[in-house]
Amino acid sequence: MEPTTIGLIGIIVLIVLLLSRMHIGLAMGMVGFAGFAYVAGWDAALGVLTTVPYTTFASDSLSVIPLFVLMGAFAFSCGMSEDLYAAVRTIFANLRGGLAMATVAACACFAAISGSSIATAATLGKVAMPEMRKYNYAESLACGAIAAGGCIGILIPPSVILLIYGILTEQSIGKLFAAGLIPGIMQAAFYIVTIYILTRRNPNLGPPGPSSTSKEKMVSFLRTWDVIALFLMVIGGLYAGIFTPTEAAGVGAFGAFCFALLRRRMSWTSFTESLGTTVATAGMLFTIVLGAMILGYFFSVTRLPVEFAGFVSSLPVNRYVIILCIIVVYMILGCLMDSLAIVLLTVPVFFPLVVQLGFDPIWFGVIVTRVTEMGMITPPVGMNVYVIHGITKVPMPTIFKGIGPFLVADVLQVAVLIALPQVSTFLPSLM
Repeated sequence: MEPTTIGLIGIIVLIVLLLSRMHIGLAMGMVGFAGFAYVAGWDAALGVLTTVPYTTFASDSLSVIPLFVLMGAFAFSCGMSEDLYAAVRTIFANLRGGLAMATVAACACFAAISGSSIATAATLGKVAMPEMRKYNYAESLACGAIAAGGCIGILIPPSVILLIYGILTEQSIGKLFAAGLIPGIMQAAFYIVTIYILTRRNPNLGPPGPSSTSKEKMVSFLRTWDVIALFLMVIGGLYAGIFTPTEAAGVGAFGAFCFALLRRRMSWTSFTESLGTTVATAGMLFTIVLGAMILGYFFSVTRLPVEFAGFVSSLPVNRYVIILCIIVVYMILGCLMDSLAIVLLTVPVFFPLVVQLGFDPIWFGVIVTRVTEMGMITPPVGMNVYVIHGITKVPMPTIFKGIGPFLVADVLQVAVLIALPQVSTFLPSLM
């Protein structure tokens, strides 16, 4: 049997295992090990199983993951999300749909210190949903805004998906973070415009909330000084070249801890809970990375990515047609699988093709992250939808109905990112 055929069989088996809800890291590791053993022999496979865990975890570049997760955990425990929502609410609340707009803006701000879509949606859902219910917002709009707004969490830096993409493709994490900033802000703007259009057509979806005086706005924003300072330290230091990504993550985690102490909201219980959350999340991510590395050895020995890239690049079609086909694949997979599983499964296959076609790998990282975000709110998986359902107890069909207009905004923004790659590459080009 040809090695490429074995590689295709391995992908099919992996998809079946993932759809059966097996742990992502274990599924990739098992398929990678078994496939490598079949092609190269058991001795070689055991050698991979012996060396890959050490070479993977001995790299200090992976330490950036638990440090950024810890930063988000400290930020959550000290109540930064509540202050962010209170601040942006003073700007938008008196508009039709203003509380939903404030939720999206707060999600974008909290994403800058979280890096997780699910964490952003869960955190802002607990804060924003009671307020929108208080002013009789339609549950479809309220839940749709929270679930869609949470997706910004994996695009605006620091982003776990961009981190994993950078590790898999050996691209600059600093440049990837810079590339995600403008598209992330644009995504929030698209969502706010969507809410404006919806509430203009049907004012009952989101009645105006209370107005705020200039003094109230000033006081609310002064309470968020630590969030702004934390963002400037981490992302500003990265952009200016003062910190490496690992150093920036360490500064961010320590800064979040200090700000939590200054707020007098860091109890021993919240401290241990933050550490426990970080250990559990980092352990899960490290297991997935290890499985992806073993799977990568399997793909390498089958030459599947190289053969696939050569075949597709030789097709007599425009390269943008191929990119559109790749995006369609991501959108379909997003309806069935977790976003991290999609990235780890597809990037080793698609990345050589994209580079061979002459596309910027940093730009492609943003496209991959942006499209997999859509999977967080598309049925039947839609992890953010399940999170919001668990918090609000709103029926799933109602939440998916509210998400529809935001998915339209997603498609429009992806079209802009493809037509104008400079939106993603401008900031990295200055570094």
